[in-house]
Amino acid sequence: MAGAQQDAQFRPLESGDPAGVASYRLAARLGSGGMGTVYLSYTPGGHPIALKTIRPELSEDPEFRRRFRQEVAAAQRVQGLYTAPVIDYDTEGAQPWLAVAYVAGPSLASAVAEHGPLPVPSVLLLLAGMAEALSVIHGAGVVHRDLKPSNVLLASDGPRVIDFGIARAADATALTGTGVSVGTPAFMSPEQASGKPVTPASDVFALGQVAAFAARGTGAYGDGPSHAVLYRIVHEEPDLTGLPEQLGFIARCLAKDPAERPSPAEIITLCQEASPTPLRQSGSWLPAAIAADITQRVSASAALAAAPTAAPAAPAPTAPVTRPDVTPPPPTYAAPTAAATHVPPTPSYGPPAAPPPQQTPYQQPFQPPFQPQYGAPAGPRPPFGQQPFGQQPGVQQPGWRPHPVPPPRNKAGKWIGIGVAVVAGLFWLGSCASFLDSLDDSSDDSGSSSSSGSSSSSGSTSGGSSTSAEPTTPDPTPVTYKGINIPESYYVRFADAPPKPVEAPDGSSPVYEEAADLYYYDAGGWDNNPALGSYGEKVVLLNNAQKGSLATCRSETRYTKEVELTQLSKGSQMCVHTPSGHIALVTYQGTAPETDPSDYVSVDITVWRNAEEPSSEE
Repeated sequence: MAGAQQDAQFRPLESGDPAGVASYRLAARLGSGGMGTVYLSYTPGGHPIALKTIRPELSEDPEFRRRFRQEVAAAQRVQGLYTAPVIDYDTEGAQPWLAVAYVAGPSLASAVAEHGPLPVPSVLLLLAGMAEALSVIHGAGVVHRDLKPSNVLLASDGPRVIDFGIARAADATALTGTGVSVGTPAFMSPEQASGKPVTPASDVFALGQVAAFAARGTGAYGDGPSHAVLYRIVHEEPDLTGLPEQLGFIARCLAKDPAERPSPAEIITLCQEASPTPLRQSGSWLPAAIAADITQRVSASAALAAAPTAAPAAPAPTAPVTRPDVTPPPPTYAAPTAAATHVPPTPSYGPPAAPPPQQTPYQQPFQPPFQPQYGAPAGPRPPFGQQPFGQQPGVQQPGWRPHPVPPPRNKAGKWIGIGVAVVAGLFWLGSCASFLDSLDDSSDDSGSSSSSGSSSSSGSTSGGSSTSAEPTTPDPTPVTYKGINIPESYYVRFADAPPKPVEAPDGSSPVYEEAADLYYYDAGGWDNNPALGSYGEKVVLLNNAQKGSLATCRSETRYTKEVELTQLSKGSQMCVHTPSGHIALVTYQGTAPETDPSDYVSVDITVWRNAEEPSSEE
């Protein structure tokens, strides 16, 4: 991208990156991760912001969408000195995004990797600022869940904690167990690593891990494969070898029992007690090398903001601008010189467009009349036989090309076609007349031959010389979809490939959605028990001895509207008939685990599309 600097903090936009999101022009890449990609942009007033777009596979998950809306709303309530506030967002578009205030400073991870561990006074100010940020975040009812060095930015006036609470949206989605990693193993708490409920105390554990990293350059549980680090977090004590004495209280943050960890307010007090001087963010709290890095980032961001924006090329005019109340000047017929240039008309709503660098049609040599001009600019032609606007008879205008004269058409084929049509029409009329005559003859003889005709017909049938049977429509080919997760109050449509959960509009019940071929509702069954159902009210729960197949589903007519989850076990099968004519075999696989904060059912679906006539019932 023009104007983007090739340094560590700003990278040019790549070929697959959008040029803008909503009303924000994207200036450069800031980074990417498991949740999405972060870009540098600017508000209309020129203030830099960090705009994060969410990964497509997360955007397509309805449960993530619901959680993302909740977490963005909660993040808006977080307004602290050591957090990056939410500036703008879109949770409903094709690709959700979130914009927060841009922090002109490196992350703690990159600063330690490039310049080494921080001195003790810087670590104490870092811890105090992060603890104050956690106090504000927890006070808004949010748990960070993914506090790590890359989510702590170092600004000239203190640290900034970013991405608070948004990880919960991804952690709650069904995609978490299928390749999308949320939370960094080396900085997870024991309860988070064990799949237990996450509380504000989990963030305190991560704070202790971040503090050990900032002071020593390595975490308290070492490096290596993720499963090995997680095992040590859950079962072993932290390794704080080499940690300065003033930071010994960090061990309390790393207690296995969440109840034994200090609160963020206590951590601030411990930092103040460990500092020989009062804690003050004076603007020089970081080593000189990191401060110089921050200054460079501020200058680079200002340079990008001042870089001119390349305006999109204006489309070529498709027709001359005409003004009925203005008499056009008389055309001149002087031959164009080599220096002649075409200047487009100046529009009334903007600055004059720059002349195109290539040759204009007025500078090209005259082409023969019948040579096709595929590269000529598009525009309306005058009716055949008329002169273009401003053209005088007998005078060749520069750039004008006459229309080629169409070749004469052979009309013999038309008359042959008319003759064939007439003959076919006469033959059809004759056939109709013969058919009507045969009907008259059969009606005249009906009284004398009805009984003999019946016996004759019966005899021919029993004798094996009956007419051919009606052709049968072959059964449709089944399509199977495995592991479809349907969140509570969502439904799927069997016509979709694959079926994707759809949320009932305005938070209403999916029970009344005509498109709900299969829904999951926690108050839809008898006695308010969770149930699977269908708007078409044709659901059949098969017995264990029955084999799920199209033939079985067609033969079973014990229809009901819903089947409660209490009637189902893993492997239970249901036949579902839809008003549109689809038949599906639904195999129940279970509900969300107890440790999963989301509520969904998992099913396998085999669909025979258009397997029966659509229902006419309303």
